[in-house]
Amino acid sequence: MTGELVGIGVGPGDPELLTLKAVRRLGEMEVIASIASDRAAPVAERIVAPHLPAGARRLAFQAPMHAEAAVRRAFYDEVADRIGEELAAGRKVGFPCLGDPLFYGSFGPVMARLAPRFPCSVVPGVTALQAASAALRLLLARGDDGLLVLPATLPDTELAARLRTTECAAVLKVGRHLPRMRRLLAGLEPAFEAWIASRVGTAEEHLAPLEAFRDTVAPYMSLLLLRRRTAPPR
Repeated sequence: MTGELVGIGVGPGDPELLTLKAVRRLGEMEVIASIASDRAAPVAERIVAPHLPAGARRLAFQAPMHAEAAVRRAFYDEVADRIGEELAAGRKVGFPCLGDPLFYGSFGPVMARLAPRFPCSVVPGVTALQAASAALRLLLARGDDGLLVLPATLPDTELAARLRTTECAAVLKVGRHLPRMRRLLAGLEPAFEAWIASRVGTAEEHLAPLEAFRDTVAPYMSLLLLRRRTAPPR
């Protein structure tokens, strides 16, 4: 008999966006695993804490920051091996993730390593992209519109080329890349309307048109929502 690995999306930060299914599955977990150096992890842990069984054990991992690919692969191998020991012993291991487990989350590499050997399941969660759109009352896509999701970590040329092909977009992982995103957007034609959303769903949430945001860098948990100025009013 083996256990089960469950990736659990907990939403972007608002505890009320935790789904009923997520609450139920959290109550079944015997072990809770997390990536300790992930700046989103403490938020996820606070959200799930009230819903865990009293005897649930914590399994925390310290991820290398800004490491080369080989180091990251070795780290995820180690995480998978340790979680695999718990699964082989028949335990249910929950992996809470801010937002959705398979949307730019650390759960993906772990699941890829363990799914061939153990039962795995995923509880989807509300992403910061969806929560920001709702908070701004911004209809991102309508009719035949395409919606493009990009990380700000891409090179400028790649970002610009892709943005020229879409009517609306979300740019994630903005943080320290905000100055170059401002420069890039200023040079694009046709131009985009832009909004910035930071720490969505938390007490520190901040939503504003990008032109009204005066800080030179954004908090780590920030994203941009973009619509072409040629689009009809929202």
